[in-house]
Amino acid sequence: MKIMVGGTFDPLHDGHRLLIRRAFDLATPEGTVIIGLTSDSFANRKSHPIHSYADRYRDLVSFIRSLEPETTWEIEELHDQYGSTLDADFDALVVSEETFPVGKNINQKRRERGKPCVEIHMIRCVLAEDGRWISSTRIWRGEIDTHGRLIQQQPQKEESSDDMRRDVG
Repeated sequence: MKIMVGGTFDPLHDGHRLLIRRAFDLATPEGTVIIGLTSDSFANRKSHPIHSYADRYRDLVSFIRSLEPETTWEIEELHDQYGSTLDADFDALVVSEETFPVGKNINQKRRERGKPCVEIHMIRCVLAEDGRWISSTRIWRGEIDTHGRLIQQQPQKEESSDDMRRDVG
């Protein structure tokens, strides 16, 4: 099977790792996995900082190699949410709960172009220790690490009204 999956993958967290592993599991050693990685210009729409494409590419390659896949794979640069999914011949798309609507939209656009729909395999989002989704945004905010472990925040010292009066006076 030829499987496609895509994302910004920054930072590469356990949810991303599950998504990519699922793509390789579905492809089997005889198949192919195409991983779409967002370009710098497309990734910069995010609400938090993004590492460069080169850094994200390097981290993604390192993770994939650690899986020691027998499956053929390649990384393609994404300049929009569709990449080559609208015209390419492939069998299935792996998405998360969060990106499932994009998968449905891809099939709708494929249909409009006279292309066959592809299977959509949705994985559940991986939960952090607090029961909320692991997300890049939460990692960038310093709430959790890439494995969903809570990061202890230093309590901020609250100013008393006496401190404020001294600052004003």
